[in-house]
Amino acid sequence: MSENRMINLDIECADLGRSLAEIRDDKGKRIEEKVFNEALTVLEEQGPYAMFLYLRARHSKVADKMSQRALEFLKMKEVFGHRVSETNDIFGAIKRLAEDLDDLLFARDLLRTALSYARYHLKAKGED
Repeated sequence: MSENRMINLDIECADLGRSLAEIRDDKGKRIEEKVFNEALTVLEEQGPYAMFLYLRARHSKVADKMSQRALEFLKMKEVFGHRVSETNDIFGAIKRLAEDLDDLLFARDLLRTALSYARYHLKAKGED
């Protein structure tokens, strides 16, 4: 198999979205759709750094899990691994990506796609 394999980032965003939709808080309660809706709004208006800060401030029960899964996604070699591989938190990763506007905007687009997929996965599962 070639080292230069192509990766479908839409499928990777869908996988991240599925993973985000599976998050449960410390009491086992599934993440609510409003978390994704609010995160998308902040992401669109203020950007990735503000979104993760908002999640930490307003949705602390799920923020760390969401941040960790997003960081793992961004650290993929095919995504931004070359830029953020040494970073251990989402805020550091976003700061590194902000050094290049194209990378920051691309990360925002990927996160937007993943959050949209998370909403769809959550709707597909229905209510508990």
